[in-house]
Amino acid sequence: MHKDTPAFYAKRQGLNWFTTLVLIILHIGAVGALFCFSWKRLAVAVALYYIAVGLGISMGYHRLHTHRSYKVPRWIEYAFALFATLTLEGGPLFWVATHRIHHQNSDQPGDPHSPRDGAFWSHVGWILFGETNHNNTRMMARYAPDLAKYPFYIWLNNYHWAPILALTAILYAFGGLPMVLWGNCLRIVAGLHATWLVNSATHMWGARRFATRDDSRNNWWVALISFGEGWHNNHHAHPTSARHGLAWYEFDPSWLLIKALKAAGIARNIKVATVASRVTEQQAA
Repeated sequence: MHKDTPAFYAKRQGLNWFTTLVLIILHIGAVGALFCFSWKRLAVAVALYYIAVGLGISMGYHRLHTHRSYKVPRWIEYAFALFATLTLEGGPLFWVATHRIHHQNSDQPGDPHSPRDGAFWSHVGWILFGETNHNNTRMMARYAPDLAKYPFYIWLNNYHWAPILALTAILYAFGGLPMVLWGNCLRIVAGLHATWLVNSATHMWGARRFATRDDSRNNWWVALISFGEGWHNNHHAHPTSARHGLAWYEFDPSWLLIKALKAAGIARNIKVATVASRVTEQQAA
């Protein structure tokens, strides 16, 4: 284990019963949603999936909060972080700290979720059997000091469950239990597996454009369901690049949105790598 990696990331312990119970209930609810289909419920689920996974995780937690690959006004940063909590993947300090440690020790001892420790472990086992630190804000702040400076991020990390409770109430008022099953259960389960596949599948299957020190790979089908996050070998070769799909055929919706925000004068200081890049990254104004 890397000398700077906290020991809890390398430890396996007994089953986290609360987390396991929540995931079981969500998966049962996701199956239940299939028995009460409507186009309106599907539309709500798809819209929330994009808000939570596309804007929250891909645009927010990953490319903006973790890697600082571009800049936007503070209120947009906050909005993206709020959207990300709707995935039930934890608060901003927890998510960012975990991902930074993953890059520091990718597929080496100390990586929180490497397939070298088993495919199941990298996909969901590390959540079910690893030590939970979602609310350990003080420890997470060591690895995300840039976020810990802001009271909003501290609050959101401590109460990352509050937005999803508020959304649940809104969905129930809007469409009863069937809308909750679609807008929460099915949508959350799909989003969790999309993110988990970036941890597992893109370190096992796909092409390697760059000779990185880890097992990261470019996986087109993971990219499709994660808004461009599946171009993972590109990302590990150039972690601070806002663009993950480096070739014209590598569809990267989040990069297209960043370009649109730049054209509108909203995004700036955008870091961009190219296919030909090996070490350095080009800086866009």
